[in-house]
Amino acid sequence: MSRLGMIALLAGLGSAGVAQAAEVNLYTTREPGLIKPLIEAYTAKSSVKVNTVFVDKGLTERVAAEGARSGADIVMTVDIGNLIELVDRDLAQPVRSQALESAVPAALRDPEGRWFGLSMRARVLYADKDLKDLTSATYESLADPQWKGKVCIRSGQHPYNTALVSAFLVRHGAEKTEAWLKGVKANLARKAAGGDRDVARDIAADLCEVGLGNSYYVGLMRSGRGGPDQQKWGEAIKVILPTFEGGGTHVNVSGAIVAKNAPNRDEAVKFLEYLVSDEAQALYARTDYEYPVKPGAAVDPLLSSFGSLTIDSTPLIEIARNRKAASLLIDKVGFDN
Repeated sequence: MSRLGMIALLAGLGSAGVAQAAEVNLYTTREPGLIKPLIEAYTAKSSVKVNTVFVDKGLTERVAAEGARSGADIVMTVDIGNLIELVDRDLAQPVRSQALESAVPAALRDPEGRWFGLSMRARVLYADKDLKDLTSATYESLADPQWKGKVCIRSGQHPYNTALVSAFLVRHGAEKTEAWLKGVKANLARKAAGGDRDVARDIAADLCEVGLGNSYYVGLMRSGRGGPDQQKWGEAIKVILPTFEGGGTHVNVSGAIVAKNAPNRDEAVKFLEYLVSDEAQALYARTDYEYPVKPGAAVDPLLSSFGSLTIDSTPLIEIARNRKAASLLIDKVGFDN
């Protein structure tokens, strides 16, 4: 062996004289049970060890505080607002990858490659099964007087609803959005509070007839993962894919960035590329009841039963830019009071 060849060999050996396994460090707010199957599948396929740090709250603050010393290669979270915050605080680095750019539609990723959507959740209508004639709906129609005292929803200031209001604002402007918020508030059967599963619970209890919730909660409830009570709530509702007038259904994403100071950048990019592969996208759908971002990837039969999803064309980056204005409007009308 040549001297250069020996140097290259030694460079790939650890202190014990054996090749060091590749690894990647993932910081995430995603529930362990939701991401674990994907990690296990990737390690089995690539032999790359994924070191996972689960952070319930303060993920951005932690990465920022660690600075250049951070071990984070990938930061994975839910909601476009959280992804944009990571970018705005200069904690992400741009990535150019043909695999990522071809798999993730332009509206679901950053134009400069600093964040990528990995799976989608639709903001859907939960409805009482007895409403036989209700087969379609628009978000705008939730403000119609016909629903007075019949709507349940979680806090308007929750990120899921703030994103929806922001999308409404981008599409309709401030004046119409304020009027819509007032109309929905006037139709509430109870104070805007609780969670999406509580909307299903209250429909099952005949407290209200319709409400908004994320699509994946229906799968989690009906699967029995949350216990027999939640399973009953899930079975008590039907799901309608609402749209904006002249548009599509509002979606949000779980997504990820490659950290600015990633010590294993190349492995981080490879892991992200795996997460948008057909195999991983099918796992997302089967494990998390989320929609794949990759066009043509397999959709879980439960989600398929809701009908064909037509994603609203409003870019997520525009929704993120208008979140503060949406939040101010929510407070202005006293939506959560």
